[in-house]
Amino acid sequence: MLLTLRKYLFFFLFLSTLYACSDSRSKRSGKVFIEQKDGDFKLFRNGKPFAIKGAAGSEHLDLLSELGGNTIKTWDTTHIDSILKKANEANIAVIIGLPIPESKHMYFYNDDAKVASQFKAIKKLVNRVKDNPSVLMWCVGNELVFPHKPSYNKFYGAFNDIVDMIHSDDPDHPVTTTMINFQRKTIFNLKMRTNVDIISFNIFGRIESLSQELKDFSWFWKGPYLLTEWGIDGPWDGTAETAWGAKIEQTSTKKAEQYYSRYKEKMPVNDGRLLGSFIFYWGQKQETTHTWFSIFDDAGNKTEVVDAAEAIWKGKPLTTTAPKLNYMLLNSKGAKDDIFLKPNEKNTAEVLMLNGDVNVKRIVWEIYPEDWYKINNVNNTKKPLLIKGLIEHTQDLKVIFNTPIKEGPYRIFATVYDDKGYVATCNTPFYVLKTDEDSRASN
Repeated sequence: MLLTLRKYLFFFLFLSTLYACSDSRSKRSGKVFIEQKDGDFKLFRNGKPFAIKGAAGSEHLDLLSELGGNTIKTWDTTHIDSILKKANEANIAVIIGLPIPESKHMYFYNDDAKVASQFKAIKKLVNRVKDNPSVLMWCVGNELVFPHKPSYNKFYGAFNDIVDMIHSDDPDHPVTTTMINFQRKTIFNLKMRTNVDIISFNIFGRIESLSQELKDFSWFWKGPYLLTEWGIDGPWDGTAETAWGAKIEQTSTKKAEQYYSRYKEKMPVNDGRLLGSFIFYWGQKQETTHTWFSIFDDAGNKTEVVDAAEAIWKGKPLTTTAPKLNYMLLNSKGAKDDIFLKPNEKNTAEVLMLNGDVNVKRIVWEIYPEDWYKINNVNNTKKPLLIKGLIEHTQDLKVIFNTPIKEGPYRIFATVYDDKGYVATCNTPFYVLKTDEDSRASN
């Protein structure tokens, strides 16, 4: 019994020492460093406290600055020079993401030549841009898995070599890495086996429980952290879906409301360990649909979420002049009604505005196949091809369209424009199902 107690005491002292050492690593003396006082942490940049008000992406930097944002996080190392140039002009700080393969790709980490080549390329990049005034910190890898097993030692070796090289070559800027949601195992392994200065979370629906998770694990880890991606529920967050598995997307109006309310009610803004957060996604991207996370359209028109971001960063109520959508109906049915249609058949869809909103200049209707394409379980990043020739007639907020001939899952999208640079979006999934009679007719 006494021996067991001694083991627990030793383990506790070991963890306490580990925690103390890891925190001391966080405080640096360069241009950007973290200072700890009474359990709270502050990020300093050029000698002044710097609270990150960030967005993930690298576009629309002048607007970002105008709305109260001050930082971006980017994984685009190919165009990093032009990104840093624009960031300098807009007075925006940059976290530079350094993409590296996940730990599961041990074929890479067991190849010494590949690892050496990666290290050399990252070292060259770090030393080339480290003196740029917009550089805030480095993020080594995105949503990596940090396993326990010794068989992953070469992954840890490669990861730590990069982190240690940055600490040596660029002591002016801290180093972080990201994980999906709050994972105790990953936090434990990061503190036990790496030298990162800050732990970062990419978190969406799980932000609802983040404050409690942080509190429950504070007996082990009390270090500084970032939310390098946060936002509305992702398609993976228990989102409602149709009978055939198509995820049901909110309107851009409901998204703006969720961004704002989630920040006000669930973001741990009063936690002295939180250094800042990054709204996702400051640009346009394809992920399940081309509108799910896109805060702008591909022409640069802004959604209502932009106004939510400004309200968050400036600490003011959410107001907007953007077109406000209520929902879309397809043949008088909503997305949750599991809409099955026949091929090559006329149908009607309409958009209903909130509060009789008539701030509409034009509306564009489009039909795309459902995007389920993935490579290595990674979402497609290219928009599927638009199916042309299906829109027959539009009037006001209604459309008459023909369904595709080919059986399968589709979505009809409505994009509403005003004359002030705003765009509002919504879509409804449907399934084209051939009957035996349809099959005989096609033959």
